[in-house]
Amino acid sequence: MTSKLMKLASQSQLSSWLPSIHPQVWIFAIGRFLSEVGTGCTLFYAPIFFVNEVGLSATSVGVALGSASISGIVGRIVGGSLADSEHWGRRRTLLLATAISAIASLVLAATNDFTILVIGSLISGLGIGFYWPAAEAVVADASQIDNRRETFAIARLADNLGLAIGIMLAGFLIAVIGSYRWLFIIDAISFLMFFGVVYVGISKTEQQQIGESEKTAHFASWMAVLSDRGFLVYIAVNIFFTIYISQIHSTLPLYFKNFVIKSTTEGFAQTIISVLFAWHLVLAIICQLPVTSFLKRCSHTLALTVSAILWGVGFGLIWVSGTASSYNLAWVALALGVFAVAIVSYTPSAASLVTELAPENQRGVYFSVNAVCWAIGSFIGHPLGGWALDQPQIITNTFWLGFPLSVLIVVVILQYLNRILADTNSV
Repeated sequence: MTSKLMKLASQSQLSSWLPSIHPQVWIFAIGRFLSEVGTGCTLFYAPIFFVNEVGLSATSVGVALGSASISGIVGRIVGGSLADSEHWGRRRTLLLATAISAIASLVLAATNDFTILVIGSLISGLGIGFYWPAAEAVVADASQIDNRRETFAIARLADNLGLAIGIMLAGFLIAVIGSYRWLFIIDAISFLMFFGVVYVGISKTEQQQIGESEKTAHFASWMAVLSDRGFLVYIAVNIFFTIYISQIHSTLPLYFKNFVIKSTTEGFAQTIISVLFAWHLVLAIICQLPVTSFLKRCSHTLALTVSAILWGVGFGLIWVSGTASSYNLAWVALALGVFAVAIVSYTPSAASLVTELAPENQRGVYFSVNAVCWAIGSFIGHPLGGWALDQPQIITNTFWLGFPLSVLIVVVILQYLNRILADTNSV
């Protein structure tokens, strides 16, 4: 069965315009696509549901969603070590992650108060924590240095395509059945489908079959990561990027619903929000491979600098969308378009940089620390955004101007990282 799946995935390559990608990447991309369809159903609608339907405050929802970062950090640390373990490995870690995530979605579907929301978020954070180090390591193991950015771009392309379909599906379901809870059930089903793809189609990678004598002890691996100066500087700047991304996932949907005025009395309807985020992801899908190809001629730090500047521009446009007296929808669409290019500029270069910094037998641990950035970013970003939405509108609107200012810090850190990497390569 595995060989048939790999043959089918290999035949699906458009070799005339895509680089040579390992067949297992295509199989994994199929699983990620199925999972992200479910995630797209809930990702942008969860804050709206918990605030406007369950009746929680934006601050409490931000805190509850941010609590996933606590269990997420534990999951990422343990998951990184498990992914590098010869006796456990990437595949089993992914199976555990998808099973836990399915359970979390069912708990969130049953949420009717703050306590259950926190429990569901903690379980979800644990599943996500186990998932990302192993997922990134699987892609890294199947890539070569000359097609590494494209390989990661394919994985992100599958993510964005699934999210776009999920968002449009969610908008349709809400309009037809009027229930948000079914979205979380669909999410749980998508994780079970991902579990099946991993179980059938993902095998042990070459890295996991390295002899124990060649593997670094887990404690020594973590010590090596924490003494890698270039990697730690990258981690510092990466936390900023993950805070930016957390605003798209949790704060912006509720901001568009309750603050950005379509008419004199109301914010955007769910259907408009669905179309806006679908536009954001469709543009990301269209731009993913061309932008990756264009930035391939740049260093990783320069590509990340381009992304940071785009983030600053996008948040500036969000501020305009909330303060302008007209064309609010156009300003929001433009901002989400800029964010789309910012994301596709960021993700392949960031993952490729981590792959190049990490020794082959420590990729799980390196990606574990990298994934902790996402937990920290969510831990900071979700409550911060929720707090801003609970303030008077003048403060809520001004909140977005802080992000372009933070981009200046990001650019400075990236220039410092570039010097470190240049010094390392010259040795």
